[in-house]
Order: sequence, then structure tokens, then C-alpha cells
Amino acid sequence: MIALSLAEIAEVVGGQTHDIPDPSALVTGPVVRDSREVEPGSLFVAFVGERVDGHDYAAAVVEAGAAAVLASRPVGVPAIVVADVQAALGALARHVVRELGTTLVALTGSAGKTSTKDLIAQVLRRKAPTVFTPGSLNNEIGLPLTALSATEETRFLVLEMGARGIGHIRYLTGLTPPKVGLVLNVGTAHIGEFGGREQIAQAKGELVEALPPASEGGAAILNADDPLVRAMASRTKAKVVLFGESGEADVRAENVRLTDAGQPAFRLHTPSGASDVTMRLYGEHHVSNALAAAAVAHELGMSAEEIATALSEAGSLSRWRMEVTERPDGVTVVNDAYNANPESMRAALRALAAMGKGRRTWAVLGKMAELGDESLAEHDAVGRLAVRLNVGKLVAVGGREASWLQLGAYNEGSWGEESVHVSDAQAAIDLLRSELRPGDVVLVKASRSVGLESVAQALLDGGNEGEVAAR
Repeated sequence: MIALSLAEIAEVVGGQTHDIPDPSALVTGPVVRDSREVEPGSLFVAFVGERVDGHDYAAAVVEAGAAAVLASRPVGVPAIVVADVQAALGALARHVVRELGTTLVALTGSAGKTSTKDLIAQVLRRKAPTVFTPGSLNNEIGLPLTALSATEETRFLVLEMGARGIGHIRYLTGLTPPKVGLVLNVGTAHIGEFGGREQIAQAKGELVEALPPASEGGAAILNADDPLVRAMASRTKAKVVLFGESGEADVRAENVRLTDAGQPAFRLHTPSGASDVTMRLYGEHHVSNALAAAAVAHELGMSAEEIATALSEAGSLSRWRMEVTERPDGVTVVNDAYNANPESMRAALRALAAMGKGRRTWAVLGKMAELGDESLAEHDAVGRLAVRLNVGKLVAVGGREASWLQLGAYNEGSWGEESVHVSDAQAAIDLLRSELRPGDVVLVKASRSVGLESVAQALLDGGNEGEVAAR
């Protein structure tokens, strides 16, 4: 963050200073909400959670070097006291972003946000210093904290924006107004909360509505292959740039294929030229993500050759998202257990099928959350797809939703031991440890609440003696 005095911060957030001997003292460290991340000169933000009250750590963080605490009540140590800590954090982020004048890129979508954000960051930082959302911290707390990590040297600030309802993205863009806005897709993630895909499209489109007009450099990057996203062109005054495999896309892919390892390769076309890309990531779904990143980079002045080189060298920066690890015995574990929705589940299964050519494949799948009335149909469809893709064995983990996965597989013609329903992660671990053979490929995927990353970790920790060789 740019250096601000405690008095200046209090003025920006509309707070009162308490127990601060020197209001001119500067906050020179990061703004954090986790007491373990405090550094000398930090500002610690004290949130009251369901189980933990950040105010209880006030004395400890100041002793560790924090300049002050942003709090909702006096805490007996240097503090800026406000009525609403979250609103104050947002106001501080808005002030800092405005003062920095960095180019802000925001993105949203139903699937692929984090992977695409990571790609954008890896491409743009070849051009200039870039700060981006760590992991999936894309809400009203994580987003301003990321923005506050930018400094005077930051040229590009890449922010992922999530939404669980109408108005959420409008709020986030009010905190950190973007110059470039990217909408990836409109799928069925959180459809149970939104009520339908049209409502999801309405919410995601708030991003392009917030962009400045084209005359001021605003650019809306839209997926030409998704009709609901493409229609958002009418909701913005920004320049519209289309990406996708459509011939009408400004940034498009041709000759898309998968390598023997399941990694996508294609010819990247941009308005300034074309170049070949072979990605290190796994699965054809990353082609769309890569095109989105390429469209952003092209709009910010990078050549097709620069973009293609960066995309070909980019890796996965966020854990448990198509993490591919090979055990010494040749078993390949694909840990995609961070989250799941119907679109990402289908993409992961197709990637498994591509990676598993000539090898036995396992799909260890669990519940996809927040699907509302669509839950039964969507789980059934995923089970059916596993059979159509000739996945060797489906292991459905959990309760009702897992039974729907297995039912879909049965209804598609999976009999005998081709699919099995187990009660929990430990049962899946026991099954896999007893039946895995050298050379098998195992995909592990479910919504975050299921915790199936424990299955992937158990296979790697106890799968075989020797060092695990990560690709």
C-alpha cells in the first residue's frame, strides 16, 4: 500500500483515532486481517467472525509491530475506530486505487475465474509489475485487501470478482473501478441462489456497466461463444473486444488440439498477428481461459508473440485446481478439489479422458453445491458424462448428491463395478489404496465443502515409497 499516516487513514475511512501517540506515524506494511500475517508497520483489520473476534488479537498484533488496528470499538492499543469495519476497508481501498492510478483489470464468470486470473497475471507481469488476487479471495473483504497490496510500482492490478446475487459486482466495482472488464461465461454455478441463468447474466453484466466509455480507455472483453455474455455488449459504453473460437472473435483460436499428455495447443490469432501456443495446463477448457487472457493482454499493448510465449510458459498458481502429480509407481493424481460446478466438472472429466488414453481412469467425485432445483438433473448428467467418456471407474463420495451421480452412471449403462457409491472421503481412500494399479489416472473433484482434497493428499502421501515427482 502507499504510505499513509494514521491520521490520513482515519480521515479517509471516517474513523476516530484512539490511543495513538503519534497520528503522523505511517502505515508502511501490508493491510491484513490475519494476525499471523502482521509485519512491522501493518494495519490490522479486526473483523468479528462466527468463531473468532479479531479485536481479541489487538494487543498481540501491536506487540508484533502493527502500527494500529482498524476496529469497531476501542481495544486499548493504537486503533482507528469506525462504525463498520468492512465499509471502512472498502473506502480505504477505493482511496488507494484512485491515488495509485494503476490500470485495473476486473474479471468475473461462472467458471474459470481463478485459472484465467492467474493466466492474465502471468502474461501481464512480463510487461510490467502486476498485483493480482491470491487464490479466490474475490469478495467484499478479499478484493479490497488485494487492492491494498498494490504499490507505486504496480502497473496492472488484476482483480477477480465473485457474486452470489444481484448488486454484488456493482458494489465491488464501486470499491475498485476497473478500466478493463472481462466476463468469461454464464453457467449454473450458484444457480440455486440466483434463481436462473438470466439472473446470473444480469449480475455478471454489472461489471461491463461499470466500465468507462471507450473514449476514456474502457474495454469490455466478452466471450463470443456464450450468447448471454455476448449480449452484454449492449450494456456498456466501453470498447467491446470478443474472444473465443467463433470466426467473429477479435481474439480467437484455430487448430485446437490436445497433446498426448492432455495439454491444449492452438494457433492464437489477435488483431496484431498470430502465434502458436502449447500450454502447460491440462484440459481443453483452458483454451477459452487463455483466449480471454490474450484479449486482455492485447488490449493493454502486448504483441501476439509476447502473449503466446507467456501463455506457453504459464503454470497453475492456485492450489487444488487441476494439480497434476505423478507418483513413483506411475499413478497420476489430478487434484481439482477446490470447487465444482457443472461446467467445471464436465471440463475436468474431459481432461481426465484426454490424459488417460491407454490408461485406466478414475473419477472420484462429490457434491456440487448451490444448484437448487437443478441439483438432481446436474448430478445425474455428470454421472452420465463419465460413462460416455469411458471413464474406467466412477467413485461417488457422500450422501444424496453422490447417489445421484451414481444413478446417472447406471442410467447411462454403467453396471458391475464401473461405478461405486461410498459414504465419505476415508472410504474413498481405502477403496483407491486397495485397487489402484501402476499407471492409473485419478481425478478428484467436488465442491469445497466436501473436502475431497484429503483424498488426493492421502494418495500422494501414502501411495508409494520414494519422492513424489510433480509435473
